[in-house]
Amino acid sequence: MPATQRGQAYRLGPNRWGLRYYDAQGVRERKSPFPSKSAALTWYRDVIEPQVLGGPAPMPELTLAEFVPIYLERHASRSRPKTITTMRERLKYATQVFGAVPLRDLERMSGDIAAWEGGLSERSRYGIGGALRQALRAAVRWGYMKVNPATQAGPRRQPSPRPIRVYDRAELDAIAAHLPPMYMQVPTFAAATGLRPQEWQALERRNVDRRGRTLDVLRTVNDGGVVELAKNKKSRRQVPLSRRALDALDQIPPRLDTPLLFTAPEGGLLNLDNWRRRVWTPAIKAAGITPPARIYDLRSTFASNALRGVSVFELARIMGTSVRMIELHYGALLDGAGAGIAARLDALDAKQDRMDRADERP
Repeated sequence: MPATQRGQAYRLGPNRWGLRYYDAQGVRERKSPFPSKSAALTWYRDVIEPQVLGGPAPMPELTLAEFVPIYLERHASRSRPKTITTMRERLKYATQVFGAVPLRDLERMSGDIAAWEGGLSERSRYGIGGALRQALRAAVRWGYMKVNPATQAGPRRQPSPRPIRVYDRAELDAIAAHLPPMYMQVPTFAAATGLRPQEWQALERRNVDRRGRTLDVLRTVNDGGVVELAKNKKSRRQVPLSRRALDALDQIPPRLDTPLLFTAPEGGLLNLDNWRRRVWTPAIKAAGITPPARIYDLRSTFASNALRGVSVFELARIMGTSVRMIELHYGALLDGAGAGIAARLDALDAKQDRMDRADERP
């Protein structure tokens, strides 16, 4: 076996270098191309030299296109199918541009990744760039790379939230009037509880405590099936039921063939995509509601109404999210809640004044 050596780099052309070296068996080898002399020698130091010195075998060299299926397969063991589908769709954009690049070479391309992200649309940039960052973090953890060039490309700015659409009482009543009888209470109930559509889809009668005026949110719909919410997630929570919500529950036609409150016509789990297309959209058009008019905006309607008398912290607990997300998505509503907050402060001051005067009496 030859003495330990650094390998010999040689120029192939502009920004192209090759490397000559002896492997662990003393066989002379070549490898190219490298973008620079230092890159060639660094590769020898990191990959070949440990073998010559009897160190652990290096991880195989993979291109980004070769690594992505490995990442998705390993990630699938602890993620839901819908998450893997989303990741696959997002990573497709990166592999179209960088798929043929070896991961070791990609380490030095943070500038190229920054330029690529900059060319993506504002709405898609955050998710697509985040998927690449997440995949390359795994590549670093598993030893295929030493640094994550997507992270080094610079911070990402989260896109502005979509505009908030709030339904007034007349609009909710108009939508309900054009829904089939079994669904007429959906707009009122969803706007009175703030549940996500996937949450009221999975809601069962046993989750409702009319005497305690609360609703247990324990399940959601994912990938076409009902799944339990993790106990440590904010989404698993107890929601107070207003009189309007209780009245809506009382008017839902009872069914003995299913425990679900809102079902498909035949009694099974409601398919929200079909329901949106066949039931919700025709009702919106018939009611003359100006678009956009999403089902999810019923949740925004709840937030808007609740902010008149509920603190941001309380609202976050009720809606199963964080204070940060409330401020991000409903910041404009918070700005308009000043008069209500001032009125509540006045009421507290008046109450304190009455208590002080009572204490002064002989």
